[in-house]
Amino acid sequence: MSSQQGTEDQVFDSVAELFSVLSTPIRLKIISAVCNGEKNVSELLAEINTTQPNMSQHLSMLYRSGVLAKRRDGTQIYYRLQSERVATLCRAVCTQVAIELESETHVAPADRLVPATHR
Repeated sequence: MSSQQGTEDQVFDSVAELFSVLSTPIRLKIISAVCNGEKNVSELLAEINTTQPNMSQHLSMLYRSGVLAKRRDGTQIYYRLQSERVATLCRAVCTQVAIELESETHVAPADRLVPATHR
């Protein structure tokens, strides 16, 4: 295996791992919720319809993967974005998908992110 092939494999592995972290709607909602500043678990639960244990599980995954950072203030833990690049990626993809889903005009299949079956 060439050095270039090894680097290419590493890139694809890393991207697949990132997409895996971002693969659930609730994690995307969490990232969106903390885009403009940190929030504690109670604030996140007020915005995102899920249980506290489920929220904690997803926050932990996002923290372990380096997407979120956290700080403790007394009994509260506040989460914020650690990676602005991940937020930029999510924003770009979500915006494009929203345009495709809401668009009255036809988007050519080659230009779509969302399969036509989701329209």
